Amino acid sequence: MGLEILTENPKSPPNAPPSATVTTRKKLTLIPLIFLIYFEVAGGPYGEEPAVQAAGPLLAILGFLIFPFIWSIPEALVTAELSTAFPGNGGFVIWADKAFGPFSGSLMGSWKYLTGVINIAAFPILCIDYMQKLFPVFSSGLPRTLAILLSTVFLSVINYTGLNIVGIAAIGLGVVSLAPFLVMSLIAIPQIHPHRWLSLGQKGVKKDWNLYVNTLFWNLNFWDTVSTMAGEVENPKKTFPKALLCAVVLTCFAYIIPLMAVTGAVSVDQSEWSSGFMAVAAQTISGKWLKIWIEIGAVLSGIGLFEAQLSSCAYQVLGMSELGFLPKFFGVRSKWFDTPWVAILISTLITLGVSQMDFTDIVASANFLYSLGMLLEFASFLWLRRKFPRLERPYKVPLRMPGLVVMCLVPSAFLVVIMVIATKIVYLVSGLMTVGAVLWYFLMNYCKSKQWFKFENGGKETLSS
Repeated sequence: MGLEILTENPKSPPNAPPSATVTTRKKLTLIPLIFLIYFEVAGGPYGEEPAVQAAGPLLAILGFLIFPFIWSIPEALVTAELSTAFPGNGGFVIWADKAFGPFSGSLMGSWKYLTGVINIAAFPILCIDYMQKLFPVFSSGLPRTLAILLSTVFLSVINYTGLNIVGIAAIGLGVVSLAPFLVMSLIAIPQIHPHRWLSLGQKGVKKDWNLYVNTLFWNLNFWDTVSTMAGEVENPKKTFPKALLCAVVLTCFAYIIPLMAVTGAVSVDQSEWSSGFMAVAAQTISGKWLKIWIEIGAVLSGIGLFEAQLSSCAYQVLGMSELGFLPKFFGVRSKWFDTPWVAILISTLITLGVSQMDFTDIVASANFLYSLGMLLEFASFLWLRRKFPRLERPYKVPLRMPGLVVMCLVPSAFLVVIMVIATKIVYLVSGLMTVGAVLWYFLMNYCKSKQWFKFENGGKETLSS
């Protein structure tokens, strides 16, 4: 496998893996990309309820007001700069590889991919949790297991039909799933008692900081996952920053407005604020019709979340294949839809296996692995600024190195907190997966040396200044 030596030329940046080459494929435009990012991160206020259960209304509201500034915005800024500087499928894999070499790129890819498939497994479960409120037969046993299995397979087939179909569907799903919350918030206005927002929770109820932090983190992270599809975006150097900005604003408002409406209008036992309580609150505020509408919206939101994140995982695998981290057959595209069908199939099978885990363990394990990947991502961002100071960056975070360090240190401290408060089972699961990721890197190198599989040369160049 030959090596191509590239120099740091501001007019010819080392940012063009095979996936970034000009093709005839129909590319994602701004509006579908905004809603894909939105579904990568949130998909609506479904799932924010445990923050109130864990720490009371005031801290939940403050969490969703403050956390975007210390986490979401820095992560979105890093994604905007690096996605426009290196606009190819693979995203953060490319960034870590350019910064620290192939081992870091492979490890980043494994951490983020495992995070993705673990996270995807949560969405069919959330959909069934809402459906069981309408159809109790799905509450347990074989009907629940079959519902999760069949919904996962069906949604994967939809993903196979193409990224543009998924993007257009995301727009519709986003509008329909958010509409009942807007209606509920408007109806709730006369019923709101502002003093309820100041409650720190019921007396005698111990705060669950693990649940609180993980709920905030799980609801407001994954801004960088859309970077794995950068090679499929029309004019990514201009489209990505605009889409990320719009998605950040949309996501923050979609969380905080319904949360303030419900906490201000409904007074219930704190323990009732479990996942799905928004639908119950809607019935209290307006009636059963709104409850049913929100439950339907929850299912549609879960579909959007599943489709967006499965797309990211699949195109990450495609990008890693094009970069030479995975065998060539991992990047095979469908002749009919031009989608990476092998990557979609592999991701679906892993998701089906993970879906048998407890939901709480799914969220915590995904957060832990994602934290490891994000620490490496922030380090890659800072090192690339130092390593290639003259590299063309169509969007550049307007800070010098000291400011960038501070911007990355604040969310990094939060990542460390996430990891410190993890449970033993999360340490075990995440540790085993990390060991597996390291072994996978050496296994792939061994396969290359023995020529057991064909690998692409793309992206495995040496960068020099």
